[in-house]
Amino acid sequence: MTLADGGSRRMSRPLHRGFSGGGRLSGNIQDFLDDSQMKFKPEKEDLDRNRLSPDIISSWNPLQSVFTINSPSKQSVPEKCYIVPDPFSPVSSRKRYKLTLFLLKLSLFAIVILALTGSFWWTISLTTASRSHTFRGYRRLQEQLVSDLWDIGELSLGSSRIKESEFCSLESENYIPCFNITENLELGLTEGREQDRHCGSTSKQNCLVLAPSGYKIPHRWPTGRDVIWIDNVKINAQEVLSSGSLTRRMMLLDDDQISFSFASSMVDDSIEDYSHQIAEMIGLRNDSYLVQAGVRTVLDIGCGFGSLGAHFFQKQLLTMCIANYESSGSQVEITLERGLPAMVASFTAKKLPFPSLSFDMVHSAWDGIAWNHKDGIHLIEIDRVLRPGGYFVWTSPIANTRASVKNKDNLKKWDFVRNFAKDLCWDLSSQQDKTVVWKKPSNKDCYASRSHGSGPSVCKVGHDVESPYYHPLEACIGGTHSRRWLPIEKRPKWPSRATLSAKELTVHGVLFDDLVEDDLNWKSAVRNYWSLLSPLIFSDHPKRPGIEDPVPPYNMVRNVLDMNAHFGGFNSALLEAGKSVWVMNVVPTSGPNHLPLILDRGFLGVLHDWCEAFPTYPRTYDLVHAEGLLSLETAKQRRCSTLDIFFEIDRLLRPEGWVILRDTISLIEAARKIATRLKWEARVVVIESNSDEKLLVCQKPYIKGRTYPS
Repeated sequence: MTLADGGSRRMSRPLHRGFSGGGRLSGNIQDFLDDSQMKFKPEKEDLDRNRLSPDIISSWNPLQSVFTINSPSKQSVPEKCYIVPDPFSPVSSRKRYKLTLFLLKLSLFAIVILALTGSFWWTISLTTASRSHTFRGYRRLQEQLVSDLWDIGELSLGSSRIKESEFCSLESENYIPCFNITENLELGLTEGREQDRHCGSTSKQNCLVLAPSGYKIPHRWPTGRDVIWIDNVKINAQEVLSSGSLTRRMMLLDDDQISFSFASSMVDDSIEDYSHQIAEMIGLRNDSYLVQAGVRTVLDIGCGFGSLGAHFFQKQLLTMCIANYESSGSQVEITLERGLPAMVASFTAKKLPFPSLSFDMVHSAWDGIAWNHKDGIHLIEIDRVLRPGGYFVWTSPIANTRASVKNKDNLKKWDFVRNFAKDLCWDLSSQQDKTVVWKKPSNKDCYASRSHGSGPSVCKVGHDVESPYYHPLEACIGGTHSRRWLPIEKRPKWPSRATLSAKELTVHGVLFDDLVEDDLNWKSAVRNYWSLLSPLIFSDHPKRPGIEDPVPPYNMVRNVLDMNAHFGGFNSALLEAGKSVWVMNVVPTSGPNHLPLILDRGFLGVLHDWCEAFPTYPRTYDLVHAEGLLSLETAKQRRCSTLDIFFEIDRLLRPEGWVILRDTISLIEAARKIATRLKWEARVVVIESNSDEKLLVCQKPYIKGRTYPS
């Protein structure tokens, strides 16, 4: 599948906002509009006052009405037709009434005929145009007629064909389907299994999840990393004040905000000191040298509120926070609200949805995990996802040998962890107070040299460790037979790692030229995507000829979800373009598994079945992107519908967040109808005159003042 690229294959840009686009734009773009003093010019009130005027009826230009109807609006579809005189309004006489009704029917018929005729001739002109032609006219009327033809057809059928979706109940405001602890306890699941993910037929939510009543658009990055609105997360002031000293040191409570300070404490020392301590225990001068030591991706188990990941991000390290689902005060929810990678995950009974050999470092501090239970099976899972030569950093009061001597129970737990780590062939690099650092072996010789019966066995050849989608935990050491077994010190250092060598790609069955071409295509696509997100592209805004549309702010989005990540090219292009984003690269279980390739490039990602709820809280992503996902899911004849997937996207998306879908024309046109049901503002964008694909660019509105269904 080819992507729109520069020059001869650039996608055209839509008429993104019309004069009727009421409501608030995204926070950062609104600031941009205010600074430029470019205001919308609402005309709806004037039209409403004159809608029955005979002068309006007699002088009505049907062709101009086509463009007016197609101006994007945050109102529902029937309101887009407000320019048509209402035949049911009272008039002075029955004769005038019949005449008005007749003129209305005739005018509506004329609109459709003229629009279809004009669109037909424009379509011919676009199709016969050269492949290199790009539409850059400042009004872009040609592009609008073609891309909005479907809209005209829908409007001509009447509003009865459009059924808007209902809102969810109050209980869904902070709920993640598949994580119903109460239901799991009723099923008899105990010993931590109630925290595990269980997806069934009752997990589906075909309704729109409303934001909390006091919800505010998050601050732009990097301000949003350090300050969040307290009403945006399920935690209140009393919970903050009643929490332990650890939480109070991390969070400063204001009237309506929570501030995070890097000087705050996660352990006994500050985050910065703690990070330096980890680096020194590895044998480095400070944490700035972690990248040079081969560390790029970190898995943080029970991450608090993401403070270590926020600090590591400044050192070019990507930290994935995982923690159990919590109905209030969630670590994952707050971490994502800060614009940092996180997802709900528990490995009490099932494997994490990552391939073997996925992370350069695994960190766990004050996690509450009983590592000595179930014959060390949780430590085996840590070993599975850890790359050869990688580090396991563990901070716990149990690891404090002096204190443990006085507590026989803690001493017993510490002896088990220390001895089991030795059976896993981990090397104890260093121990300071409550923190221990182990290093996984870079070669496999140790496993064969162990005495018989010491420690877990090595998994058999052919054991599937690349697609462990919530499979049960296993008590054997995985990844030793993988062709991806390569010590972190021998891998290219970041950012060179993002472009794998031909030899490395051979392991993944991908040609070097294919990856290079994919990256080039995505670089061009990202440039065009960013221009599509600017609301300054609308037809009725006066500007001097030759003035280009302003570039959108570079930090207009932070949390990005790629629902069908392929090789991770979208992620790579965003970083190369200097966008201050992080991307959750999702590889659908219904398609080819390129997640090992994505992780080896130094990105973050996860396996997921899109017929199930994604393991994250509502309102956690600023931008959701999917290229070819609708085709993939439709071809597989899945157990869920496209509408189900769209409801899930709406749940994941923040108010005023963006959706970009690329797929075949028929699927995009069908998707636009669904977007209307979900109350999204949607625009279909023509990529090329002879392309069999289109883009659907949507923005989710921020709906205020709604009441929950009873």
